[in-house]
Amino acid sequence: MGMGVEIRDRIAKRAAEEIKNGMIVNLGIGIPSLVPNHLPAGTNVMFHAENGITGMGPSPEKGKEDENLCNAGGFPVSVVKGASYCDSTIAFGMIRRGRVDMTILGSLQVSEKGDLANWIVPGKKVPGMGGAMELAQKARKVIVLMNQTDKYGNSKIVNECSLPLTSARCVDMIITEMAVFQITNHGLTLTELFAPHSIHAVRAKTGCGFTIAGNVRVIN
Repeated sequence: MGMGVEIRDRIAKRAAEEIKNGMIVNLGIGIPSLVPNHLPAGTNVMFHAENGITGMGPSPEKGKEDENLCNAGGFPVSVVKGASYCDSTIAFGMIRRGRVDMTILGSLQVSEKGDLANWIVPGKKVPGMGGAMELAQKARKVIVLMNQTDKYGNSKIVNECSLPLTSARCVDMIITEMAVFQITNHGLTLTELFAPHSIHAVRAKTGCGFTIAGNVRVIN
């Protein structure tokens, strides 16, 4: 089941808290593309896209789109002062050289060990792998924004991914409409809850075990 705009923005706003001044951040399509809309004024960050933009800004207002400016998903974007353009070869070179501080991606499944599966559902057509495989391996921090469950009610956070992996043991943080999880060498830890969800409700919709942080933050 899809999310409403308010819930998607809530997740994107929480993800924006992870961005620090001076970072280069790559954004996936979907909820991650909303993150620039929630940055505090004055935050100095360069958003990177595989199609060759470094310096994306917030989504343009309706009617003010530039048909020549889009992100890797083909959606309109704005640019900030100091933005630059390059071809995809250089954009991917930045990723592979470890120049991207953080990537914020969507996903189909994430395992308790941080395995990422976000590029294909077997038997369904996809436009291509995109840059997720390189980003998952080379970005210094990987954050996943996604629904807690799929449209059938199955948890997207699982013991082992049943879908083909994008990359193994790469995810550092998961943010869903219900909770925020950190993934470390010790496994999955719930650190934050989105009101009005309870830990009991999150457990019921999580396909693996997790520990609970000593001081769980509740986000209203």
